[in-house]
Amino acid sequence: MIRYVMMGRRSREAVLAVFLLLVSGLGGVRSDAADHRYKEGEQVPLYANKVGPFHNPSETYRYFDLPFCTPDHVKEKKEALGEVLNGDRLVSAPFKLDFIRNKESEVVCKKKLTKEEVAQFRSAVMKDYYFQMYYDDLPIWGFIGKVDKEGKDPSEYKYFLYKHVHFDVFYNGDRVIEINVRTDPNALVDLTTDKETNVEFLYSVKWKETTTPFEKRMDKYSQSSSLPHHLEIHWFSIINSCVTVLLLTGFLATILMRVLKNDFIKYAHDEESAEDAEETGWKYIHGDVFRYPKFKSLFAAAIGSGTQLFTLTVFIFVLALVGVFYPYNRGALFTALVVIYALTSGIAGYTATSFYCQLEGMNWVRNLLLTGCLFCGPLFLTFCFLNTVAIVYTATAALPFGTIVVIALIWTLVTSPLLVLGGIAGKNGKSEFQAPCRTTKYPREIPPLPWYRSTIPQMAMAGFLPFSAIYIELYYIFASVWGHRIYTIYSILFIVFIILLIVTAFITVALTYFQLAAEDHEWWWRSFLCGGSTGLFIYAYCLYYYYARSDMSGFMQTSFFFGYMACICYGFFLMLGSVGFRAALLFVRHIYRSIKCE
Repeated sequence: MIRYVMMGRRSREAVLAVFLLLVSGLGGVRSDAADHRYKEGEQVPLYANKVGPFHNPSETYRYFDLPFCTPDHVKEKKEALGEVLNGDRLVSAPFKLDFIRNKESEVVCKKKLTKEEVAQFRSAVMKDYYFQMYYDDLPIWGFIGKVDKEGKDPSEYKYFLYKHVHFDVFYNGDRVIEINVRTDPNALVDLTTDKETNVEFLYSVKWKETTTPFEKRMDKYSQSSSLPHHLEIHWFSIINSCVTVLLLTGFLATILMRVLKNDFIKYAHDEESAEDAEETGWKYIHGDVFRYPKFKSLFAAAIGSGTQLFTLTVFIFVLALVGVFYPYNRGALFTALVVIYALTSGIAGYTATSFYCQLEGMNWVRNLLLTGCLFCGPLFLTFCFLNTVAIVYTATAALPFGTIVVIALIWTLVTSPLLVLGGIAGKNGKSEFQAPCRTTKYPREIPPLPWYRSTIPQMAMAGFLPFSAIYIELYYIFASVWGHRIYTIYSILFIVFIILLIVTAFITVALTYFQLAAEDHEWWWRSFLCGGSTGLFIYAYCLYYYYARSDMSGFMQTSFFFGYMACICYGFFLMLGSVGFRAALLFVRHIYRSIKCE
């Protein structure tokens, strides 16, 4: 809950205005007619968005980068921040679809294609280019041509451009309900050879009345991911995840808790015999278990960044569950990510600085700078490289200079001040680290351990179980983000996320216990790395998805996929690492409070 304390009327109004401005960016593509009501013969806004290879969702170009018929006055639509980040570049389309006005074989333009333009169209047809438009906020798309593969040899293939587009529009009263586009398979232009070609681009419009209410016109896009056979797979994913949780919790309840109970009895009633015997077990490292970790500034920064990303994820789920991210409103997700990340930066500053001061760190300012750069730094470097690639390709994924300035201003005027304020609050409100046992002056030597108890094998064990609980759902998420499948079952995704957190916490606690039982007291970094190792498994899944489950190709698409997925998986690493460490810290504090440590 946001509270405004000791704020004057003007400042409250200013904050409210900024908040409304940010929230207004969550809306998707909007038409000029705000109420979506039209009179007969009135022009309904139709915007051409982009074209690109069907299998490369990041490689999109402006609609008029291909030599289509260009209107006399190309009007660019002003887009929200999220739409620009999504690669949307809306311009007025060459077709006129007036409300309830049928048209038959209307001529868009007559054009003589040069050899270069024919080659450009042929290259687009070879790569399965599609176009996307928005008509009264409703998305429409279609392919620009087709390949005739009757000849067995690729040199014998024939390439054709569709020149006649049919629009079927459904209306209810004074509102547009649905629009479909299809191309005439008989109206083709042969692009096989490089020669000048005369083309007459045509379009037809047919209006039909429907009883579907306006409020349900987007349902057909949502229902595609809720089909029975898809739901069966999603529920199978949930059952698989729940079985994993039950097995893990059962293991902890029956074995780990029994072992702990025996340990407590042993340490409580057999102290004299324990003193005479050889000192083994987790009790005997009580003087070292709360010894502060190495690189405490980096550790605190990682905990702070992970906590912020966890908060960001929770807020995104809240918005998804209340219906903000409806299909073909993807710009809303990018806007929400930017705005919420900026507004939650104070959480990172407070958590990191507070924890750093608990660990008796002295240079909290440097820790605060490290916290601010730990996630944003790699993300910024990745963005610089990928944006350069997009500029070279002249793709719509290249952000305009104005958008980069807006993001820089958000980072400078919102993110950084909130980070500093959070850090100051964390420093001034610091409390002592709650350690049940006193730490000895000199560290106890760690006994030699078998190879499978080292960090990397433990990370592999810790990451596999949480990943196995989510991997079925990962395909649908990847197919939605890096493909054209629509994902709307956010409730199931939220359940899977909760299961992921539970499994991560439990497996980290179990491995921490085994580590302490082997008298290895350096558990701080180990618990963080084991918790976050699921992010590495997700990135490994990226390799599998790219080569086995998708048809993506080309340097730009490959670099975008692996570049941005590296940032996302790094974010998962920080978030789940902080969850794993918090769970391990609670567990370690609990077991050492339960015994008498001299």
